[in-house]
Amino acid sequence: MEHGFNWLSLIPFMSENDNVHHYGHVFMAVAIVILIVVLALAARLQLNAAQKREDEGLIPDEKFTLRNFFEIVAEKLYGLAVNVMGKHGAEKYFPVIAALFLFIFVSNFIGLIPGLLPPTDNLNTTFALGAFVFLYYNYVGLKENGLAYLKHFAGPILWLAPLMLIVEIASHVFRPISLGLRLRGNIMGDHVVLGIFNDLLPYVVPAIFYGVGLFVSLVQAFVFCLMTMVYISLSASHDH
Repeated sequence: MEHGFNWLSLIPFMSENDNVHHYGHVFMAVAIVILIVVLALAARLQLNAAQKREDEGLIPDEKFTLRNFFEIVAEKLYGLAVNVMGKHGAEKYFPVIAALFLFIFVSNFIGLIPGLLPPTDNLNTTFALGAFVFLYYNYVGLKENGLAYLKHFAGPILWLAPLMLIVEIASHVFRPISLGLRLRGNIMGDHVVLGIFNDLLPYVVPAIFYGVGLFVSLVQAFVFCLMTMVYISLSASHDH
């Protein structure tokens, strides 16, 4: 699929042999991780400076800052994690959920910048994210329940165990696939629609679709993390 001009093509080694479309998502994913780390460190420095004030940083900054942004994201996401996973689960697994949310949201948002493609527009990236979630929640299940975690694949009725085993394995295998396909499909669709209206009506009208694109970027990151919370909560529960 053609995506038009990409700023990465200006890099000498990326302009050869269509490397942008083959390796652009890897380059962008690494760049986004670095960007998030830099912004998080900057927010931490702002928090350290605020803690030296008389209020010890308890009062939010009057103007919008990186610290405020990360605090808002953390507060809302943590509240959702508590509702889905319970307070104990949220405290243990929130860092992973927050990291996923920030990476996916920033990756989606990058696609709104003309000349840049979001890593989440590529199946390699979205399937990798889905595979990570699959491995992680199964790891959590084994860690929390030991080998007893494997019992829930057989179901509660012994004579139905062979059938339930097939059904449960198929269900679990489909989870990372559905996560990857849903994320990639929505981001790719939004990017295509935005590109079409930019070409047809380059003034005013695309602004509406930039707003829609921002909303889609946020919702898709939210949905991905919500499903991840559900999978972790199910695997960590002790009532299999």
